[in-house]
Amino acid sequence: MKLFRKPAAVAVAALALAALPVTAEAHDGNHPFENCSEAYDNGYSNIKEGDEHYGEHLDRDQDGIGCDNPPAGFVPAEDTGTDGAEDAAEQEDTDLAATGGNSATPYIAGGGAAVLLAGGGLLVVVRRRREAR
Repeated sequence: MKLFRKPAAVAVAALALAALPVTAEAHDGNHPFENCSEAYDNGYSNIKEGDEHYGEHLDRDQDGIGCDNPPAGFVPAEDTGTDGAEDAAEQEDTDLAATGGNSATPYIAGGGAAVLLAGGGLLVVVRRRREAR
């Protein structure tokens, strides 16, 4: 029985890790971009010092303007011209696809829960058998 314990624990742990959903982290706008590529992908260039998206690591020439060399074909983010309250209302009405989830997410989470429950049940059974000896 001792030979079975470690492989079973490893298998349960591997299944649990495989069932974890992988999600993309969307840029929430409350911190500087990691790099200029991320800024350009989100439609930002010429980020002025003092802007919430500015970071010294984005300003190589230290002129107070970060990511000031956008690539060819760069498309800037559209400014809707709304104030912060309306922007916050728009952000609350997002769907899961914007955060990396999709229609399979509940099934993946349910599968992970089932794996964890099965692993817990296996531990209970093993402990009861050990106590019965």
